[in-house]
Amino acid sequence: MKKFKKNWQIQKNWQLIFPLIGIIGLFYSAYKLAFLIITEFHIVFTPLIILVLFYLLLKFFLFLFKLLEKKWIVTYRWEIIRIFIVFAITGSSSVLIGKPIITLLGITKENLNPFVYWFLYIIIGLIFYQILLVFFGWLFGQFQFFWEFEKKMLRRFGLKRFIN
Repeated sequence: MKKFKKNWQIQKNWQLIFPLIGIIGLFYSAYKLAFLIITEFHIVFTPLIILVLFYLLLKFFLFLFKLLEKKWIVTYRWEIIRIFIVFAITGSSSVLIGKPIITLLGITKENLNPFVYWFLYIIIGLIFYQILLVFFGWLFGQFQFFWEFEKKMLRRFGLKRFIN
């Protein structure tokens, strides 16, 4: 455990919650992906496929950590996990909020061309994503990181006048 704490630069035990949430999320993702791959329920192979997918996802994200650690300015390595958790929660939440909003506006697949429907769905989701990203960043103690990230994103969208 000391090696783990040293590797992730964890000073206090409460900071262990972020690697734990990351591992649980990774396992859940492997579980969901396994059932997308397996069309029939094979009780013998399912745990093996889940473990293989978990291992591959873990290696992929550890590789991403090394790349992003140089690009993102964070004080401790465990904060990268916290940032990934904020991105995951924000993405899911923007979809959950966007769906009722688009329905409330009367936009459905039946009354619009599918291309127009999905375009509007993505635009509405993107608007809520921007708002939720800063909110969840604040909630997880990473407001400054996500505020700078948001300003950079708005500049790329050509919305410089909305940034101080």
